[in-house]
Amino acid sequence: MQLVVGRIGRAHGVKGEVSVEVRTDEPELRLGPGAVLRTDPASRGPLTIETGRVHSGRLLLRFVGVRDRNGAEALRETLLIADVDPEATPDGDGEYYDHQLIDLDVVTVDGTEVGRITEISHLPSQDLFIVERPDGSEVMIPFVTEIVTEVDLEEQRAVIDPPPGLIDDRAEIASSRDEAPDSAARDTGSGSASRGTGTGEGDA
Repeated sequence: MQLVVGRIGRAHGVKGEVSVEVRTDEPELRLGPGAVLRTDPASRGPLTIETGRVHSGRLLLRFVGVRDRNGAEALRETLLIADVDPEATPDGDGEYYDHQLIDLDVVTVDGTEVGRITEISHLPSQDLFIVERPDGSEVMIPFVTEIVTEVDLEEQRAVIDPPPGLIDDRAEIASSRDEAPDSAARDTGSGSASRGTGTGEGDA
């Protein structure tokens, strides 16, 4: 499976470094020295990362064969694409890649159908499942242990124990995705979702 893990921005300095907009929760794995990445446009790659460092909060990369500012500028707006094993999971307990959660059926602990996960929204405090209900409306389910009691990738379902009003209160249901927090960068990358504790300390 191929997933976008970054987008090249401006050249930095005169020795071929570029700034990179990171689109993965595992930059040390996906964007480390030695990684070979496909590109979009394909004609600009593949690119092999030679060095990487963080400067003023930005990731700076240098690619093999790119030695000057002109070469770096020529790569601007290029998407970086990694080959990801679709069966692999993040190292952290209770963590999943977004693509593993998308399309899971959501049911309550008593077996009631809720809908299907169409999107993962990553917030600073916790992650949210954006679930499309059978009637076409959407509901946001916090990905915390108190609510999401089980994620079964083999059975392709997530089991929830929702508090009163979470899925029944129409005020909680978004009529369109435009009302949900923007997570487009994650949808095209190899983002991962982590099941939080419900205390406001969930790992995004």
